[in-house]
Amino acid sequence: MPTLARTDQTVLGKWWWTIDRWTLVALVVLMGMGILLIQAATPAVAVKHGLSNFFFVERHLAMLAPSLIVMFGVSLLSPTQIRTLAIILTALFVPMLAATLFIGVEIKGATRWIHLGFLSIQPSEFVKPVFAVTAAWLFSRHCLRLGFPALGLNIALFLLIVLCLLGQPDIGMTALLSLIWFGQFFLAGMPLRLAGAMPVVGLISLCGAYYTFPHFASRFDRFLNHTGDTYQTDKALEAFTNGGLFGTGPGAGTVKMSIPDAHADFIFAVAGEELGLIGALVVVALFAFITLRGFWLIRKENNLFALLAASGLLIEFAVQTAINLASNLHLIPAKGMTLPFISYGGSSLLAMSLEMGMLLALTRKRYGLADL
Repeated sequence: MPTLARTDQTVLGKWWWTIDRWTLVALVVLMGMGILLIQAATPAVAVKHGLSNFFFVERHLAMLAPSLIVMFGVSLLSPTQIRTLAIILTALFVPMLAATLFIGVEIKGATRWIHLGFLSIQPSEFVKPVFAVTAAWLFSRHCLRLGFPALGLNIALFLLIVLCLLGQPDIGMTALLSLIWFGQFFLAGMPLRLAGAMPVVGLISLCGAYYTFPHFASRFDRFLNHTGDTYQTDKALEAFTNGGLFGTGPGAGTVKMSIPDAHADFIFAVAGEELGLIGALVVVALFAFITLRGFWLIRKENNLFALLAASGLLIEFAVQTAINLASNLHLIPAKGMTLPFISYGGSSLLAMSLEMGMLLALTRKRYGLADL
């Protein structure tokens, strides 16, 4: 098998010797864990819908191939090309996000999906990574005082996306996007007074959501009082109890038969039952490694855009993971948010592959200064 020498000046050769291979390996292992857990979780769901046992696995594998191509292709790009790609995709997906309010398909009381023929897309999944990179570029332009009023445009874009998400409504996604944006704003030099006011703003926003959105209030009340419909979280905790230290073995779990979203939002409960505490901790360790490794790689980054963009992507990856895990463990109110690369879902898988491709590109070894 031919190897790539350090002197190889081809695109593939330069990619191989500049990419962070530890992060790449961790992502591939995480995808492998996703295949294993989807195979374990989906037969019961398929039978309920009159489908073949391997229907969801086959669809996941069909989406995994283009996702890997997207991640690899994007990871080849330079920071300047990543910026350009993000701006173009922001201009594409933000209007699609707004369009969900008018032509979106309502599922479980929320309009988050758009049907395009045989394809269903959740625009908010793609808005997360592309907005993180676009916001990073605008913050960097503002800090370096380059040209147009970047901060005003950044704020306007953020508020537009928040209004679209609240209109769906999607409180969890709104909170996640806000954490990304304010995290980047803090790194870009947020005024200390504003930084100090952020906890108060967050608390006021939480209270506002509670009194404005009945479904959010209902989930919050059930979480605090443990009354009403807590079926899914009760079953998830039962799965962790059944799994013990070593688990029941892949495919041998029983609780997944009665959890409606065992293959999606509650797939970590399947891991807890079938792989046990040790297997579940391995999954958590992979997420933690990718996040901490990313922050370690950018700690000495001298390109402000690359620093802010990579930070935003890492915040999104870590917080989304934390929300999913905490929901499964009943540490926060239940929230329908996928576990990256593990949960079943085409939009989530493609968007996360785009995000990690951007992260791999931004954390590649670079010599000399890159364009802003």
